[in-house]
Amino acid sequence: MKRLTLLLSLLVCQLAGTQADAQTLLTLDSCRAMALRNNKQMGVTRLKQDVAHNLKRAARTKYLPHVSAIGTYQWTSEEISLLSDAQKHDISNLGTTVASGLQGMTTGIGQGVGQLTSLLAQLGVPGEALQQMAGQLQQQMGQTLTGTASLLNTEGQKIVDAFHTDTRNLFAGSVLVTQPLFLGGALVALNRLADLNEDFNENATEARRQGVLFAADHIYWQVVSLRHKQQLAESFLDLVRHLDSDVQKMIDEGVATRSEGLSVSVKVNEAEMTLQQVTDGLTLSRMLLCQMIGLPLTADIRLADEEADRLASASATTGVSGLSAEEAAAVALQSRPELRMLQNTVDMTRQTTNILRAANLPQLALTGGYAVSNPNVLNGFQKKFGGFWNVGLLLRVPLWNWGDNMYKVRASKGATAIAALELAEAREKIELQVNQSSFRVTEAQKRLAMAQASIARADENLRTANLGFREGVITPTTVMEAQTAWLQAQSQVIDAAIGVRLAEAELQKSVGQL
Repeated sequence: MKRLTLLLSLLVCQLAGTQADAQTLLTLDSCRAMALRNNKQMGVTRLKQDVAHNLKRAARTKYLPHVSAIGTYQWTSEEISLLSDAQKHDISNLGTTVASGLQGMTTGIGQGVGQLTSLLAQLGVPGEALQQMAGQLQQQMGQTLTGTASLLNTEGQKIVDAFHTDTRNLFAGSVLVTQPLFLGGALVALNRLADLNEDFNENATEARRQGVLFAADHIYWQVVSLRHKQQLAESFLDLVRHLDSDVQKMIDEGVATRSEGLSVSVKVNEAEMTLQQVTDGLTLSRMLLCQMIGLPLTADIRLADEEADRLASASATTGVSGLSAEEAAAVALQSRPELRMLQNTVDMTRQTTNILRAANLPQLALTGGYAVSNPNVLNGFQKKFGGFWNVGLLLRVPLWNWGDNMYKVRASKGATAIAALELAEAREKIELQVNQSSFRVTEAQKRLAMAQASIARADENLRTANLGFREGVITPTTVMEAQTAWLQAQSQVIDAAIGVRLAEAELQKSVGQL
């Protein structure tokens, strides 16, 4: 029997040790770190930072020359003709036209020879030989004209064919290098705008980080508060149950009335309900904390500040708690990421104005490259690729746009004025918030000191009431009143201690140093 009892004891101890090992102990710093890693919006802000950094690097490339390649193909229903239809007809029939002109010359020569032959015959000179020579000459000239006409027609047709373009299929391409020389200050403003955008996203990330830390602190101390109130409710339930047991014994002995016993029983029920409510609230708060830090909702976690003796000294001194309200406000105006974001907005609108103003100034760029086309006319008309190098300057001077840029500049200046007013308003609100937070820290510390001072009186009151009840000189109702006062005093200490923690966290956030 003794061996069985020892074995069961060892088994119980082992199970208890296993459960203790399975429980996760978390500190405030670990909860903060886990909340930052798990928060999806923090991931979004980090990605926005990467986007802003890449945009900044892209803006830097605007100072450098850019190289681009362009290729095109075009089909057209009609081709380009360098000669008209009449010119094509005249050139292709050049020989026939020339032959027609020379034919009249040949006929004239024949008539002249005939007249010369008649004249010689009258003088008694025989003209048969001369007439025969003239016939042969005329025949040879006719043959020559016919050959020449054919040859000229052939050459004319070659010329017409040479001017045939066949440009219904056009191929072209080029490599273009562009180096901006002066854009009216737009490039400088664009790069400053990219720098400010990166700073804005960094400040947005810092603001989000502080918001996540403040939310983690709030739920962390809420769990701690409910855990201590659960322990307090358990202690109070033990007190009223012990009182209920004593009253029931007194009723059995006839020294207490049944009405007093019912009053104590009602108090026991109220204490049980209070404990159940606190337990349910603690369970839900733990689930919320687990969701925030990325653990399963049913994870078994234990917080390092759940011990009552550590909570009693909850007034931790932070780096800003010792500052006066004026000093804390001065620090906040330099440290708050929200103010830096608003200042970034003001500066960004000013750079936007500079970019818009640059559109009214001349813009100069250096261009160069290599261009090819098919067909090309670099050496006559050729149906093959041919190209050439080129370099030049591109100047753009705006002359008239109906005041478009002027109106845009005015609108941008208005946006700058709006952002400046919002910045001034935010400074005033933050200064008020810092003063309120400093006041809340002071008040929370005073409440904690008063609550701790009332603990001693409540303990003494409860001890006196219990002693009088055991001596029979105090009624159960008086004891219950003393127990209720003790419960309120203990609960006030917990609330005050947690209030100090939350007030200090709020002050750190309002100053911008959380």
